[in-house]
Amino acid sequence: MITVRLDKNKHLRKRFDCGIAALNSYLCMMANQQSSRDNSRTFVLEDDRNPACIIGFYTLTMAPIDLSALPPALQKRHCHARSGGLIARLAVDKRYTHQGFGEWLLIDALKKLLAASEQVAFPVIVVDAKAGAVQFYENFGFTAFADQANKLFITVADVRASFAN
Repeated sequence: MITVRLDKNKHLRKRFDCGIAALNSYLCMMANQQSSRDNSRTFVLEDDRNPACIIGFYTLTMAPIDLSALPPALQKRHCHARSGGLIARLAVDKRYTHQGFGEWLLIDALKKLLAASEQVAFPVIVVDAKAGAVQFYENFGFTAFADQANKLFITVADVRASFAN
């Protein structure tokens, strides 16, 4: 399995339905625009049997980080950092749920952000979890920011160490 950049001429965006209207709408109407403006990049996992069908997607970008919401040790260590990698969206079509694709997409997104951090340094990866998804990210080592339960982070160092094992 590999992810590819969203291609509005190839991928059937309107067929995708993860059950969350905002995510479906973003994929259909905004993802390509945001990519063409260099604001974000959206990657899709294609169905091997029909590559035009999207199993799931995620969107990556950068985001400012509020150091005061990080644990004190991280605040001190990264006192000059101002931004982090952001997994802005991650969703799996309802037809493909409970088959491990969400986990696969998250790991793929983390690998891409880890590779990016080797070129343009940033200390943390952030995710804004949708309702009901917090535990999914916590299972992979993400921790909630002190001031927002649905906003979570993981350090790039922790991601690097997990892939080294």
